[in-house]
Amino acid sequence: MGETLAEKVWKSHVVHAEPGRHDLLYIDLHLLHEVNTPIAFDGLRTAGRTVRRPDLTLGTEDHLVPTADLFKTIEEPAMRRQAALLARNCAEFGIEVYHRGDRQRGIAHVIAPELGLVHPGMTVVCCDSHTTTMGAFGALAIGIGTSQVEHVLATQTLPLTRPRTMRVTVTGELGAGVTGKDLVLALIARIGTAGAQGHIIEYQGSAIEALSMEARMTVCNMTVEAGSRAGMIAPDETTFAYLRGRPHAPDGPGWDAELAHWRTVRSDPDAVFDKEVVLDGASIRPFVTWGTNPAQGVPIDGAVPDPASFADAHQRAAARRALTYMDLRPGTPMRDIAIDAIFIGSCTNGRIEDLRAAAAVLRGRQVAPHVETYVVPGSDTVRAQAVAEGLDAVFAAAGAALRTSGCSLCAAVNEDRLRPGQRAASTNNRNFEGRQGKGARTHVVSPAVAAASAVAGHLATPEDL
Repeated sequence: MGETLAEKVWKSHVVHAEPGRHDLLYIDLHLLHEVNTPIAFDGLRTAGRTVRRPDLTLGTEDHLVPTADLFKTIEEPAMRRQAALLARNCAEFGIEVYHRGDRQRGIAHVIAPELGLVHPGMTVVCCDSHTTTMGAFGALAIGIGTSQVEHVLATQTLPLTRPRTMRVTVTGELGAGVTGKDLVLALIARIGTAGAQGHIIEYQGSAIEALSMEARMTVCNMTVEAGSRAGMIAPDETTFAYLRGRPHAPDGPGWDAELAHWRTVRSDPDAVFDKEVVLDGASIRPFVTWGTNPAQGVPIDGAVPDPASFADAHQRAAARRALTYMDLRPGTPMRDIAIDAIFIGSCTNGRIEDLRAAAAVLRGRQVAPHVETYVVPGSDTVRAQAVAEGLDAVFAAAGAALRTSGCSLCAAVNEDRLRPGQRAASTNNRNFEGRQGKGARTHVVSPAVAAASAVAGHLATPEDL
């Protein structure tokens, strides 16, 4: 029996295995940010340990940085202290860290791929669930908790339970205006937020192969919203073209040797998966969430569902609670829902392709007067590229200034927060209660739909304009 992509990468990184215990995996790359890491470093100090491989560890400021003014002092004392601790801890243990003002700084899951740090067949971890993003390169990329961060820092290994495998095949071609974001939202709506629990998803099929690397990263980013620990896509010519010439990608003879290896990082034709899901790519429409978890979504042509339409009692109860929080009525067409705020950014949709898509909709148009708009690139490199292409001028003319990079309204742990009752069309990954600010209401959408909604003042597609 052949092996799946996940099984191959897992097997090649096992340091120790014995029956009835976790496998111990070697970790190729460990990413850090301000949140969830201080306790891990305190644990190292208490135990008298050092960082095993600081050269395979990289820190970046992303969650807490102000995006309206890059060098503004962080207002909240606790957050200011957390940001300072990242700098102190990385300096003490010899870890490179990107601070505000560094050209390479940005969201961890954005800068690692754009620097060429993530290669097919690697293992990557970060104290953030959306580390799954980097599975788009055929890497096994997993979000970890604080105690696991300490373990990786000390040993460059991680004990993990071997998960099952799940194949999601997306056939055919996506229609005009349908994006990777819509694809993954359609999948989550189909299987639910626990549909892939205990599994690593591998995405296959013609619709997946046609996606750009940016779109593949979006799909893998939101894999965790379906309950999966990781999402993976086998590397191909699109992957190799993206990696070639990046700062930390191999070159010369080293490139040829690595490329030969990368071509083997894929599932065998006779590999058997524990679970299979098939989606028809041609049937997917632009998606939008209506509730308070990413599975509560419908095509934008649809309407807010009636909780009574759900067969499962838990889903009925969840839908009732969601509609109360979101202040929505069953049967309301999605396009009739008015919007107060727009967020274009995050590790899900803060790459240059996403900003280009939003700018294409906003060019020559104006954001509705009552709509507060945030355009936040995923890295300072993305911002510089957007400026070089004149996208900042497009956003400014439309009434949506381009901010500096950071997590911003995706997590709302910095100073970018919506006010209670504000309703946003957002390109982030989660629509949980209070995710973008206490009492804020979030509809997760693609960048193009977010931009169109900014202009229309209600949920809309570019075609509606």
